[in-house]
Amino acid sequence: MPIPFKRPQFKILLARLQEPRRFIQVLAGPRQSGKTTIAQQVVEALKIPSHYASADEPALRATAWIDQQWESARLLTAKTNRAGAVLLLDEIQKIPGWSETVKRLWDADTKNKVPLRVALLGSAPLLVQQGLTESLAGRFEIIPVTHWSFIEMKGAFGWSVEEFIYYGGYPGSASLIRDHERWTQYIVHSLIETTISRDILLMTRVDKPALLRRLFQLGCSSSGQIVSYQKLVGQLQDAGNTTTLAHYLELLHGAGMLAGLKKYSGKQIRQRASSPKLLVLNTALISAQVDAPLAQARRQPDLWGRLVESSVGAHLVNGCVGSALRVFYWREGGKEVDFILQQGKALTAVEVKSGRERESLAGIDAFSNRYRPRRKLLVGSGGIALEEFLSLSPSRWLE
Repeated sequence: MPIPFKRPQFKILLARLQEPRRFIQVLAGPRQSGKTTIAQQVVEALKIPSHYASADEPALRATAWIDQQWESARLLTAKTNRAGAVLLLDEIQKIPGWSETVKRLWDADTKNKVPLRVALLGSAPLLVQQGLTESLAGRFEIIPVTHWSFIEMKGAFGWSVEEFIYYGGYPGSASLIRDHERWTQYIVHSLIETTISRDILLMTRVDKPALLRRLFQLGCSSSGQIVSYQKLVGQLQDAGNTTTLAHYLELLHGAGMLAGLKKYSGKQIRQRASSPKLLVLNTALISAQVDAPLAQARRQPDLWGRLVESSVGAHLVNGCVGSALRVFYWREGGKEVDFILQQGKALTAVEVKSGRERESLAGIDAFSNRYRPRRKLLVGSGGIALEEFLSLSPSRWLE
């Protein structure tokens, strides 16, 4: 990933770490979203001393490691004539009991007026946040880092919209796309398997890891489809219950892999009980598991349509992280709307014309008659061009 390209989170983290010591800054996001690069860029740009360390080593799993790194950063503050220093700890969730140790050290520095700023980086937002809410309430701010957007991949690597739809938003894989087999192996082994085995299975209790893996595979092959939990239990051929599947889907979402969108109904109770619409959060997760390079995938309407709809959905979900916007789907009888954007009482209905069989716009008309959305958008052929839609923030459509 080219160091000169800077994501928006770089400016946010840099500005906050240059402020007087106030809160622990937490940079949270999935693998290959650029957290470490952002931290390195911030270190280079800071006008005060900094200490960076990563816990992404199997042997470094004791809280004593945090104490050691913290002491190294404290020594820097002693050399700055009270100007302060910065400590950046990467992959913090790999240390069991990390949040209690950070709380103890942060509170001690607060009491002793040590001008040490602290930033924590973590691969899985859901897992990082568990530690934060348990021990560090009132002491932290989260800076969410999502998968790279089309406009970022285009700016950094010159990708076309078709390349983004197929290869997704993993910057580390950009140099491999001319070698399809090598690119596929990288996504499958370095990202999919590593995320599941190291960011989920090792970091939280999963009683049925094989079931979680099958759920992920089914989610990739069914991305863009609405599937009831009861049907999922049948398709996965497992004795697991719907509560277990819902929990595993939350874990996959927290790791930036697979989301289960809820149905919009205007009533929170019904939303929670609805069948999920499965959606990958990075289309590379689909493409790497199909035996079809980009040129071949473009000639397969069903596959390409699934990639297009998933790309639009992932753009909306990733673009809403850290904001008040929420993303749903809607279906009533045989009528459906691909995505519903909500902010407060404002709604926007989004239909994707992707080349798949279902191209009727009757769903948008039915939804509009019932809920009166602010905007009704058609994305794709005959509507907003995919490149334009993927270049704009989801908040643009609720203005």
